[in-house]
Amino acid sequence: MARMHKHRKGRSGSTKPLRRQVPKWQPLGGRDVETQVVGLAKEGKSTAVIGAYMRDQFGVPDVQLATGKSVLEILRENKVEPRLPEEIANLLRRVVSLQGHLADNPKDLGNKRSLSLVESKIRRLAKYFKVEGRLPEDWHYRSETAKLLLE
Repeated sequence: MARMHKHRKGRSGSTKPLRRQVPKWQPLGGRDVETQVVGLAKEGKSTAVIGAYMRDQFGVPDVQLATGKSVLEILRENKVEPRLPEEIANLLRRVVSLQGHLADNPKDLGNKRSLSLVESKIRRLAKYFKVEGRLPEDWHYRSETAKLLLE
C-alpha cells in the first residue's frame, strides 16, 4: 500500500517476538509494574515513554504481558489518562515547531506544505477519535490555538 503524502510504497517494520508468559528473570510483579506506570504518568511522561522507561530502567520487557493490561488501560483505571490522545499531542508538538520555524523563515515553502499535511492529519485523526469516544464531540483543531492545546 502506498504512503499518503509520498510517492513510494510503505515498508513493513519489525515485530516483537511472540511471548505468551512473563519471563522468569523479570524483577517486578504485576502490581509493582502498575504502580510504577501510574507514578511515571503523574510525572508527565507519555505512554510510549513509560513503556520504554519500564523496559530500560526496570527490566520489564512488556507491560501488557506483565499486567494483562496496556499502559493506557492502566492509566484509565487510575484516572491519570492524558487529556489528548498521544498521537494528536505528538502532531501538535510538530505543528508548534513548524509554526515557529515559519515565523522566522516565511519563504520556506517546503515547511509550509509539511505544516499543511500535518494539520490535515490532525483533522483526520480527530474525526476518528471522536467516533471512538477518545475526544469530546465539540473538540476542534485550530492552528492559532495549537500551542494552547498542549498545555
